[in-house]
Amino acid sequence: MEQIDGQAMADLIVGNSVAIREIRGLVRFAAQTNASVLITGPSGTGKELVAHALHRASQRAAAPFIAVNSGAIPRELIESELFGHEKGSFTGAIARRIGHFESANNGTLFLDEIGEMPLDMQVRLLRVLEDQKVRRIGSNDDVRVDVRLIAATHQCLESAIGEGRFRADLFYRLNVLPIELPALAERIEDIPMLVQHFLSRGFAADNPPVFTDDAMAILMAHDWPGNVRELKNLVERAAVFFQGMEVGTDQMAMLLRPIRSARPELSQPIGIAMPANVVPMAAAAAATIPAPTPSFAKPIDLREYLQNEERRVLIEALESTGGVVSAAARLVKLQRTTFVEKMKRYQIGREIALSA
Repeated sequence: MEQIDGQAMADLIVGNSVAIREIRGLVRFAAQTNASVLITGPSGTGKELVAHALHRASQRAAAPFIAVNSGAIPRELIESELFGHEKGSFTGAIARRIGHFESANNGTLFLDEIGEMPLDMQVRLLRVLEDQKVRRIGSNDDVRVDVRLIAATHQCLESAIGEGRFRADLFYRLNVLPIELPALAERIEDIPMLVQHFLSRGFAADNPPVFTDDAMAILMAHDWPGNVRELKNLVERAAVFFQGMEVGTDQMAMLLRPIRSARPELSQPIGIAMPANVVPMAAAAAATIPAPTPSFAKPIDLREYLQNEERRVLIEALESTGGVVSAAARLVKLQRTTFVEKMKRYQIGREIALSA
């Protein structure tokens, strides 16, 4: 059975700080057992990556790893999602459904945001963990499962217990092996390694931007409220705007304020020369659009308001990228063709589209 090697572990849990080395050690220790693991830490710190590393380092590596966001499943569907249902067991149950516990049999089930799980489902989950059996909705038969459970949360579950939002008995059942992930601001020495890791994993890997020492100092001084996820997004923006270029202090000012830079000319990627009227024209067009906060002193046309908002965002994206349509489309997560169609619909400067 193939298990994770040292390099693969380092690729999933990136860094060389004392905290990260300790976490890798905890993961290797926990992987030798079948005990439940509770991963805690702020949002964006990489809890699912740690869970995935734990699974791959265990004897269950060849079996499924199923990740479920407990807070993203509607309350009325969570029982069916986790435990499955039989055909006809409720309206809309047109076929038998195998739940996540059965799908993860012999493998690992990762329940993210466990603190969001409703109390009645916490009771069901506790029973499954104790008995290692599930019963599909509408069935009279139990199905035995062999599942290693890893749970994660950014909440303080002890406080949730005190507030009556989380069951103490489930907490103790989950918290057999606790792993706490630090905020990125608590391990800033890992930032250079993380930046290089993200640049080498698909973000302009063939021709990446180069962060200067001054730029790296700015990264290490930032407070990173979004943690590693925020850093990853910033590196991706740098790869979009400055592929093959040097990223210094001026470029960092734009990257840390990607939507409206104080110096939009710094947003121009890959050295493309733009017509002199492009950015001023976009700024002038943006000035004609209503302020984003609606006033309810009188009724508003919601459709017109939303269209104005969409037009304003498109113009700001163009302004932020120096009028480069493909880069602006990436900034608002649209296909370039969709972005151009919206430009035509809202009559946003034809010459901008021609220069993209």
